[in-house]
Amino acid sequence: MHIVTSPDLRHPDKTPRMIAAEIYRGSSYGPKHPLAIPRVSLVVDMVHALGWVDEDTYLTGPVATADQLSRFHDREYVDAVMQAERDQSLPEEMMVRFGLGKNGNPIYPEIFRRPATAAGSSIMAAQLIADGGIIHHPAGGTHHGLRDRASGFCYFNDPVLGIYALLDSGLDRVLYVDIDAHHGDGVQYAFADDDRVLTVSMHQEDLWPKTGPIDDVAGGMARNLPMPGGMHDDEMRFVLHEYLIPLALSFAPQAVVLQCGCDTLAEDPLSRQLLGNQSIWEVVAAMTRLAPRSLVLGGGGYSPYGVARCWSGVWATVNEIEIPPVLPITAENILRVIKWSHSRGRQPADELFTTLADPWRGGAIRGEVRERVKRLRGYGV
Repeated sequence: MHIVTSPDLRHPDKTPRMIAAEIYRGSSYGPKHPLAIPRVSLVVDMVHALGWVDEDTYLTGPVATADQLSRFHDREYVDAVMQAERDQSLPEEMMVRFGLGKNGNPIYPEIFRRPATAAGSSIMAAQLIADGGIIHHPAGGTHHGLRDRASGFCYFNDPVLGIYALLDSGLDRVLYVDIDAHHGDGVQYAFADDDRVLTVSMHQEDLWPKTGPIDDVAGGMARNLPMPGGMHDDEMRFVLHEYLIPLALSFAPQAVVLQCGCDTLAEDPLSRQLLGNQSIWEVVAAMTRLAPRSLVLGGGGYSPYGVARCWSGVWATVNEIEIPPVLPITAENILRVIKWSHSRGRQPADELFTTLADPWRGGAIRGEVRERVKRLRGYGV
């Protein structure tokens, strides 16, 4: 593998900031849903316990207005989500039309305010980095949301709304990179005909929504790398250096929007990938160097231990904070009190409580991975 070195194009005077909100604490899609677990609240508690944020670097995200959401979403759909929260129900015809209360997108108490907060936070983040900087927004990354309906646990597409805000600030080269286990379909569809935005998705090839084949370039402004199950850290590093960094250097983005869903971790119940969190942090470190503006989002992740440890490490990565070999007891206790009824959560390995970094989970680069990267490089920028 050829290790590609890249220039450091980060803004020199902008301290990274985190955006989150308390609405995620206690909010759940329902007891049997994959998003019944705590996620963002765990990350917030971890970085506070580790002393990695303060009143200047931790910001509370706002709830997006209906007008802001309608920058991308149809107003009738936005109104339907608001009605679903108000009434906690919808007529069957509206449920079918808008995908609300159907197919993993339940009607729950915060059905409008929770995704609208993620959207408002992405919009605010884009405005804050208009002149440069890095924002970590772990509640963001709802990449399946469509213009007129909910999809894949996603009600509003906060990456799209954040990218629109970057474009509205005058930028004309935004690179969106998605390393979630699932294809970033909603973002690709939104910008398929917009030559200002290049969308790149690396995802497991056989997972829902089963879109994003390697030859899908969406009019020229999308790149898709479907990966076989069993991807490990050395293969992620291979993709990073052999494809993602060279592509970014060729595109020369003014801003990078990185969706770093961690459902690719080996302990995640919704994928068959075998990553540890260190290779995800490598992607974050590399990609956020490649533009003066970076918006680092969350995404998928259905093991609360995996999410808490991975995204806390993402925050450490963008701040160049050294990861401690052993967690202090205050942080360890946050992980130990998690209640997760999934079979993988009942007797987690002790290192999930006491450490932040996974051991490197490497292996040989499979021929099919090399071939897919080679083929994708043939498409150029």
